[in-house]
Amino acid sequence: MWMLFAILSAVFAALTSILAKIGIDGVNSNLATAIRTVVVVIMAWGMVFLTNAQSGIMEISKKSWIFLILSGLATGASWLCYYRALQTGEASKVVPIDKLSVVITLILAFIFLHEKFTIKSLVGCILISGGTLLMVL
Repeated sequence: MWMLFAILSAVFAALTSILAKIGIDGVNSNLATAIRTVVVVIMAWGMVFLTNAQSGIMEISKKSWIFLILSGLATGASWLCYYRALQTGEASKVVPIDKLSVVITLILAFIFLHEKFTIKSLVGCILISGGTLLMVL
């Protein structure tokens, strides 16, 4: 089931880029990010209440709160930078660079989460990096 959700995530991320590039025309990138964030917040809390998951909020550990907040700050910073880049650059060049996050994630997962970094992972990172470079030049 994770594969289906991962594929849907990629499709929605692609739509996000195209819809954002069209919608950001003539709009301050920070304002556009704030509008997007409000929509995401409403949608996320809607899903929490729809699935009756709100009672779990009291069970969240201090460690989880800290890391979820840090993750939220990283997401916010990513979105602000992404919208600014998308506003001033071409989507066909901004998006591949943004997707270098895959390579960075693999490296960070190896360092901090002690996940396996195999030859296959290394080759994938090289191919993604090379493909990104090819697309933006």
